[in-house]
Amino acid sequence: MKYFLLSLIGLLALLLIISLPSKSTVPQQEQPPLQLTYLADDFSVYLTPNQTISSPLTITGQARGSWFFEATAPVVLVDWDGLIIAQGYIQTTEDWMTTEFVPFEGTLEFEIPSYKNNGAIIFHNDNPSGLPEHDRAVEIPIFYESSSF
Repeated sequence: MKYFLLSLIGLLALLLIISLPSKSTVPQQEQPPLQLTYLADDFSVYLTPNQTISSPLTITGQARGSWFFEATAPVVLVDWDGLIIAQGYIQTTEDWMTTEFVPFEGTLEFEIPSYKNNGAIIFHNDNPSGLPEHDRAVEIPIFYESSSF
């Protein structure tokens, strides 16, 4: 009788464990809409090479404070032949007077080129000295969104 009760209790415990809803130990991760692309040791942006873009283009990322002067740095959008179709500035959203990474943002408005849909976005550091040894640039190939190509 003693073994029967122990067996019955064990069987009930086993059934209880089996009937409990299973909980996954692997947390579900949400995919961010854009991935931060590290393009240089001191500059990264939420654009991926060969990404399709449209106007207005909102640009966000982070760069070391040395990329900026007075909290801004120039950015240029070119077509397949290097013709500038838009230019503007990215601006820091925090204190830029640091050697650490600071977030930036900017917006470029442009017309889609009428010939070919490839081009590039070029980020330049702001170099108030004008000395070429202090120039830095990051170029990312892009595609323009258009149904006419």
